[in-house]
Amino acid sequence: MRIQQFLPDALAASLDQRLQHVDRLFRAELHSDLAPVNELASHVERFRGKMLRPTLLLLSAEALEAGQGGAVDADAAAARRSREDVAAAVVEMVHMATLVHDDILDEASVRRGGRTINALQGNEAAVMLGDYLISHAYHLCSGLDCAPLSRLVASTTNTVCEGELLQLHSRGDLGLSHRLYLEIVARKTASLTAACCRAPVVLRDDAAALHRQEQALGRFGRKVGIAFQMMDDVLDLVGEEGAVGKSVGRDLMKGKLTLPMVHWLESLEPAARAAVEARVRALSAGGEAGADPAAAEADAEHLRDSVRGSDAAARTRDAAEDLLASAMRQLREALPESEPREALCALAAQVTRRGR
Repeated sequence: MRIQQFLPDALAASLDQRLQHVDRLFRAELHSDLAPVNELASHVERFRGKMLRPTLLLLSAEALEAGQGGAVDADAAAARRSREDVAAAVVEMVHMATLVHDDILDEASVRRGGRTINALQGNEAAVMLGDYLISHAYHLCSGLDCAPLSRLVASTTNTVCEGELLQLHSRGDLGLSHRLYLEIVARKTASLTAACCRAPVVLRDDAAALHRQEQALGRFGRKVGIAFQMMDDVLDLVGEEGAVGKSVGRDLMKGKLTLPMVHWLESLEPAARAAVEARVRALSAGGEAGADPAAAEADAEHLRDSVRGSDAAARTRDAAEDLLASAMRQLREALPESEPREALCALAAQVTRRGR
């Protein structure tokens, strides 16, 4: 999902340049005078992907600026962009910390085609690396001397943690409702994407006058985040590790119900559903004492095959596409037409094409 290929050349070049700056800020902030710390932090580079969250932040900033009109002071614009780039590095650090911690919780061994930190170095080192990323995110953010942004990052991180705790609490709940699923996803994933889109407003001196735009950008980011997680959950059930680039089937093995699984269970007759639920409980409990791990993996794969043969993935994809259509419509109503606004819409349109 490389957004630059859908952008006009000038905007693509500008975004590339800014993302390179964000990358340099990210690396410089994590640098330590201790070689073992640098070695551990270097593994995070493999997780970086397409930098979706920094891209959301930077394009939101450009769309906001495009709607302001009037003459732009070059020095003021450069200073604004520099602060936005720092904020983009901050949200990338927060996101990387959540990935490191997620892999521990899921006991995942593969991410972006390589070994996870917990698989390479153990859970202790992975926990500390996640904490190291979070602490450096706050250190970098504090350098901006912008209390509203600091509060936004802190409150968003709190919300992400609440979402993860709610999901942990809901493990094994095979009657998980659509409403509770959306509550978990809105907190643990979409709160950060919403914050990325709001951050450029929060950074500005005239933020109070831009309340309507901030709310619109926040709604857009939230819906994109929910749709993104929906598709992630689809890929965990029906994707292949080589194509997805990370461990798949972990939600099922850990007893975490996601929307495609909820759709599939709802389609089953009561007796068939009860049998499936019993198998999922056995998988999440580690199977019966002395059970063969290979047999458990085979049973999980058989369940995933059953989901693949249903309409659960298509229903989830449809729900994600409806969310994204709403997000794009509301953004176009709130912000004037501009290349950055349409770039945000192009990015959103790509979310449901992951894994295709």
